[in-house]
Amino acid sequence: MMRAWIPPMLFVLSGSAIATGLVFKGSPGTAAPLLLAFLALAGVNSPLIFPRSIGVQEAQRRSAVDGRPVVFWRPGCKYCIRLRIRLGRSARRLHWVNIWRDTAGAAAVRAANDGNETVPTVVVGGQPHTNPDPGWVREQLSPSA
Repeated sequence: MMRAWIPPMLFVLSGSAIATGLVFKGSPGTAAPLLLAFLALAGVNSPLIFPRSIGVQEAQRRSAVDGRPVVFWRPGCKYCIRLRIRLGRSARRLHWVNIWRDTAGAAAVRAANDGNETVPTVVVGGQPHTNPDPGWVREQLSPSA
């Protein structure tokens, strides 16, 4: 669980250290935007931008009931972030499984990707799709989902 917070914490700490050094060198005008950039990177890599993750078994059960896709992801993955951002509000309609928190989810991703933990892997109707186009994922959501 803590593993998910390591990249955002490193961005915050690194940005703070660099900005502090710049302030002491007399460059507060450079320090402020640089710190903001590091904070933005921390936010984008934070698990907080993703809908609440559930376990793979629960995601599969819910998907069987409502037909919504299951998305396997991990914090810090730029392709997962791209998918999440491009889905916008539609992202809440999917079932999200963080493979760093769910070992069974990680195993499911490896089984679908020749032993690799390649994410995002989106399962629609029992069929895995690795790093699909966000527009295609949105199309897989039925109007009633």
